Amino acid sequence: MRVLIALDWSEQTFAAVREVSYLYDLQEVILVHGIDLGMFQYPIVAEVSNMQGYDDFRKAMERAGQQLLDHTATLLPSQGLAMTRVCEFAKPASLVLDKARDLRAELIVIGARGRGRVGEFVLGSVSHRVALHADCTTLIVKEREGPVKRVTVAVEGHEDADRIKAWLLAHPFKNPVDLTIVSVVRPIPATDPFSLFPLQDWTGIAVRSAEDLVKNLAASVMNHRYSVGTHVAVGDPTEILTERARSADLLIIGSHGRKRLERFLLGSISHALLHQVPCPVLLVR
Repeated sequence: MRVLIALDWSEQTFAAVREVSYLYDLQEVILVHGIDLGMFQYPIVAEVSNMQGYDDFRKAMERAGQQLLDHTATLLPSQGLAMTRVCEFAKPASLVLDKARDLRAELIVIGARGRGRVGEFVLGSVSHRVALHADCTTLIVKEREGPVKRVTVAVEGHEDADRIKAWLLAHPFKNPVDLTIVSVVRPIPATDPFSLFPLQDWTGIAVRSAEDLVKNLAASVMNHRYSVGTHVAVGDPTEILTERARSADLLIIGSHGRKRLERFLLGSISHALLHQVPCPVLLVR
């Protein structure tokens, strides 16, 4: 598997590096660090502002970036690992997304600093921009990292189940884990216009369908690496999955591929979970 790791000097980044080493037997890694000089990204701006020592400033930032790559390399396995290093002057999120596409990464690994949704919109967030716009699966790690034994897998429908099944079988974890496959049925509120239609026992039908979904997925991935249980609940998906994630070492969710504007205007369960759950999140595409 070709893994791209997005780097900065935050502790969350180093937690993400350690976490992916716990999860997978790494064979090919791309280390990417974008050096963001802000308004001084372009020499002409520095010249106009008469900034003294601009060239020395750029060189110092580049040396620091190379030191970051050197330090990160010491956290990864020393044997049997092919490593590519990228350190460029660029906006970090754009560089990560571009390199992931150009180098055909199968997984992006990135640390998240836990900025709130309002802060993310106003200030921007590299981790959330990457998670929302990447073409491949993304692992988002906050401060918690460690060996993974208990994994919660959230599925919303057959599209989710097929995507997650393909990922789990193609990219097995390094060590055996206990999977709990969870599907949450949202009841139709009494105030919803659809509640006026004569839908006979809609919630009961949806629950039985969800039970079939999780059982089929469990049967298809159960092997010597995965012991699997299932759970179906009725209620708010974000609240229920956030609570279950509190006792998990990893949460796996699917992405539905909404367009950028639609994703912001309508929101999504996966986007909400990225902000709320305490454990690492694997967003499968």
